[in-house]
Amino acid sequence: MKITAIETIVLRTPYTTGGSTQAEAWGGRAWDTADVLLVRVETDAGITGWGEAFGYNVIPATQALIETALKPVVIGRDALAPEALMLDLQQKLHIFGRGGPVIYALSGIDIALWDIVGKAAGLPLHQLLGGTTRDHVTCYASLIRYGDPDVVAANVARAVGDGFRAIKLHEITLPAIRAAREAAGPDVRLMLDVNCPWSVQEAIAIAPALREVNPFWLEEPVWPPEDNAGIAEVRARAGIPIAAGENVATTAQYHQLFNAGAVDIVQPSPAKMGGVTELRKVFALAAAHHVTVVPHSFYDGPAFLAGLHTSAVFQRESLVEWRYFDLESPLYGDAGRPVNGRIPLPQAPGLGLDPDPAVVARYRA
Repeated sequence: MKITAIETIVLRTPYTTGGSTQAEAWGGRAWDTADVLLVRVETDAGITGWGEAFGYNVIPATQALIETALKPVVIGRDALAPEALMLDLQQKLHIFGRGGPVIYALSGIDIALWDIVGKAAGLPLHQLLGGTTRDHVTCYASLIRYGDPDVVAANVARAVGDGFRAIKLHEITLPAIRAAREAAGPDVRLMLDVNCPWSVQEAIAIAPALREVNPFWLEEPVWPPEDNAGIAEVRARAGIPIAAGENVATTAQYHQLFNAGAVDIVQPSPAKMGGVTELRKVFALAAAHHVTVVPHSFYDGPAFLAGLHTSAVFQRESLVEWRYFDLESPLYGDAGRPVNGRIPLPQAPGLGLDPDPAVVARYRA
């Protein structure tokens, strides 16, 4: 089965998050809309696959990589051999970077190809990857950064009211973090993703105060994010489980992270680190190092579904990230949304859900 066409589609969907946010903290420009880069791959057998490439403020660069560098070498290749194709492309493109838009672009195509493989076989992705007895997966609500303790508390309470028993903050100040714990109560898991704000010594110094809120994990505490030795030192001295990995790409880089003893929880991001092909390798590598995998899936499209299927197969305790946005029109309608903190595992072939054509048409940039 040959690849005959690749189309990139940018969606800009209005959203709300329950109050004023500090979304400009990531990438310099505020997120006025939830921007998604979809990748649509067509084949000569009439089967279409959907992928998603990271994303947000870097979409123009990722889209350009797909349109100018990947289309000419991918069209005509075997759609049913994603691993062989990804290895070939990584080797050919390595001089342009082993992360960033190059790997983001490959990720989007890879996810679409696994969607095609599943559809061709008549199997959902989780069956292709080994199967699972789960029919639902538990989600944690991943909140945006608010900054204001009152707004943080209100949205934590809202997430608890929606049935989530695990909530992730992106706050970096103690008043906001403490307000979240008070609103959540003692029995809700509370994760802290601080997005690399501190030096090693600063992270260690603030750790005693953070321990007071009993965090389930502390995510990316150190700048720069690739300072594996620094993260490992925080892990050794902070007394809090450490998570990282959403900014790591390719299996080789995860190997370096694990060899440093840096993490208790690793968070590969399907749209950023190589798609399903690399993601399933990270699960195996993490198991050999006794590290828990909880994919970074701050998405609501094909990248979220890729993380959902792989988690259902390879995780001991099901847990996936759910972006706690109120989208004007979700890409999959109600079928792709959690209820009481749990989301059904799609059972149709491939990723199990295709984007709603009406949503794509309405929000296409």
